[in-house]
Amino acid sequence: MSATRLRLRVSPKASSNRLVGWHGEALKLRVTAAPERGKANDAVIGLLAEALDVPRQSITLVHGETAQDKIVEIAALDDGEIKRRIAAWL
Repeated sequence: MSATRLRLRVSPKASSNRLVGWHGEALKLRVTAAPERGKANDAVIGLLAEALDVPRQSITLVHGETAQDKIVEIAALDDGEIKRRIAAWL
C-alpha cells in the first residue's frame, strides 16, 4: 500500500497536545512544543502516531517544516482509515 498525505494546521506553544478537528481539508492540532529546532514537528509526529496508532517511523513530514501548514505522509494507511481513526480519537 502506498503512503497517504494528510494536510495539517499546527498551533505550537499550546497549553496541551491535542487534535482539534478539521479546518477545511486540514487537520488542526495543537502542540506544547515551541517551533524551534524541530521540537514542534517532533511533537506533531508523536501526537499523530499516538492518535493513528502507528509507529512514529510511519509518519514523514514532507512539506512545511517551518510553517504552520504542513503535509505529512503516513505509510500503510489509506485516507478512509486515517479519517476513521482521527474521528475515533476526537
